[in-house]
Amino acid sequence: MPIYYGLGYGIDTSYLLLVAVSLLLGVATQGYINRTYKTWLRVPSDGRSGSEVARTMLDASGCSSVGIRSTPGTLSDHYDPRDNNLYLSRDNLSGGSVASVAVACHEAGHAVQRAQGYAFMRFRQALVPVVNFTQNVWMLVFILGVAMNLAGMQTLAIALFAFSVLFQLVTLPVELDASSRAVAFIESSGMGEVNVRGARKVLTAAALTYVAAALTSILQLLYLLGRTSNSRE
Repeated sequence: MPIYYGLGYGIDTSYLLLVAVSLLLGVATQGYINRTYKTWLRVPSDGRSGSEVARTMLDASGCSSVGIRSTPGTLSDHYDPRDNNLYLSRDNLSGGSVASVAVACHEAGHAVQRAQGYAFMRFRQALVPVVNFTQNVWMLVFILGVAMNLAGMQTLAIALFAFSVLFQLVTLPVELDASSRAVAFIESSGMGEVNVRGARKVLTAAALTYVAAALTSILQLLYLLGRTSNSRE
């Protein structure tokens, strides 16, 4: 979150409110997912590990070429389309809990999305190189625009930042769809009701982190637009 000291964009009330709301959303959603995940990490599934159920889901969806590998950390699980592998943290790779099955199947859902050409995932992947560039340059362009009093540069910077907002918005349906696929598979595979209920709770909590990130980006974009408009007046 930028702080524009000495450039005509000092910390004002609206900026402080933006920072407070962003921090509150981040802390609240992260705390909720951590609590929910730890709760269901203690509840055993039907005896299969997260990687085993994910493997079954992948094979049943025509994704037998997708690999499953370990990755360090907690809740560091992800699917990497570059090498077509699921990367699962230790608890979710070998653990036989409701939470581990839910997270592993969620990541498997991303692999299925790619295999089936899910539109939002393809759009998100296309945005990755663009966002990697714009995230690195937008603030520099904006600060130069303010320092030099060039409205065009400020507008360009905000347009560059808007790609990050778009990326966050596109991420939402990708994550929600992967969770929906995971829950549907767990339910259709004949696993117990506790697995289905727990998966919904864990993945709903995880989804809230993406909602919070998208909302924070939107608020920051609105702030930048408002301050730029005020500076022109």
